[in-house]
Amino acid sequence: MTIVKDAARTLHPAYFAMVMATGIISIAALLLGLIPIAFALFWLNLAMYGGLWTLALLRLLWFADRLAGDLLDHNRGVGFFTLVAATSVMGSQFVLIAGNSEVAKYLWFLALFLWIGLIYVIFTGFTIKETKPELERGINGAWLTAVVATQSLCVLGGLLVPQFAPYQQEVLLFALTLWLLGSMLYIWVISLIFYRYIFFPFLPSDLTPPYWINMGATAISVLAGSTLIANASQSALLQQMRPFLEGFTLFYWATGTWWIPMLVILFIWRHVYKKFKFSYDPLYWGAVFPLGMYTVCTLRLSAAVSFPSLLEIPRYFVFVALLAWTATFLGLLHFLGSKVLKLASHGRAPA
Repeated sequence: MTIVKDAARTLHPAYFAMVMATGIISIAALLLGLIPIAFALFWLNLAMYGGLWTLALLRLLWFADRLAGDLLDHNRGVGFFTLVAATSVMGSQFVLIAGNSEVAKYLWFLALFLWIGLIYVIFTGFTIKETKPELERGINGAWLTAVVATQSLCVLGGLLVPQFAPYQQEVLLFALTLWLLGSMLYIWVISLIFYRYIFFPFLPSDLTPPYWINMGATAISVLAGSTLIANASQSALLQQMRPFLEGFTLFYWATGTWWIPMLVILFIWRHVYKKFKFSYDPLYWGAVFPLGMYTVCTLRLSAAVSFPSLLEIPRYFVFVALLAWTATFLGLLHFLGSKVLKLASHGRAPA
């Protein structure tokens, strides 16, 4: 039990990004015809999702004070939004890979319940707490997981529209509202992040992996917009708004595409020029997820705006995402192995 208790105590709130990353790459593999990889990652993701929920509930039971402290921490609190996004991505896998919309519907309701609770608890807590960090210490790319969580509900809701008859119009309106809210959240948060980039000193240690969510949040906004466009024929409102949906979805795709070279340059600056040491960190899953999401969103955007030339990007980009996932997963296995050996060497072999 020692290793389980230690894992629950030290569980990072953002660890569910592992499920997000694995799930979206599984979906990308499915859409690009890599069927064995898609199904293998689906079953692995199901096991990881269950394992992380077990640890999260044990942490709530055994270390509620530490969990509450994380919830109101400006750097760690936003990591809880990965629970929402991971649940939604898992639901999308059930629809697209397992063909089980009934389970996906329950996951959508669970994600919605978590989103409502977390978005008001976290942002209210940040607002009224008396001691707050300076901007350069309190803001980072992880804040954009609030956007990812919001847009993930829109994506899964769009996939489940046929399951909500005769309330399809209401579900599509709700999905549209979520997409617009997520879009506004992105504009608010990215403005602060860009301001922090340009006007405050930036050390290699400051460039944490979640800054890749700068791109990931735009990518899932593209996927959500493309999902709404695909459902436009089922809603008079969406049909009227289609030019706006297409324009704003392309706006987000262009923004996300711009971020990729910028983030690669900063990655090289951090690890090559500044020689910042590589070591496994659960936050690296927050860098893998955007790569898979950019693959899927570009593929879906190509169909939504009838521009097949865009398909060339995901055909190659999926292998970049798979490579990043594999490297991070091997890092996780090495980390877990080292932890077990360390506990065993101290005479505390796990039960």
